[in-house]
Amino acid sequence: MGAHGLLGDQPDSIDYSVHEAWNEATNVYLLVILVSFGLLIYARKNKRKIMRIFTLPPTAGSSPEPNFYDSLQKVRLRQQLEMYSLARKFDQQQEPDSVQLSME
Repeated sequence: MGAHGLLGDQPDSIDYSVHEAWNEATNVYLLVILVSFGLLIYARKNKRKIMRIFTLPPTAGSSPEPNFYDSLQKVRLRQQLEMYSLARKFDQQQEPDSVQLSME
């Protein structure tokens, strides 16, 4: 009598235990979805804070692997210096000819 959900008590009784279990499961799923949305919104607003957790702290010494952008800048600077020195050499080679022409 006190135990509900048993089909053998009365022939016309309805088993509500399945409905109650489904209700509880649905509530849990809704709660998980709401928490997930909340975490997603928090992650979008605080992306930098979250990424700071997963990044490695900078080492005290110089890094063994040079930064790719820095190495590209050094290569470009070296190329510019080589071009400048070649241009100076070319100008110096052309200079005596122009001096000779102006003297004649």
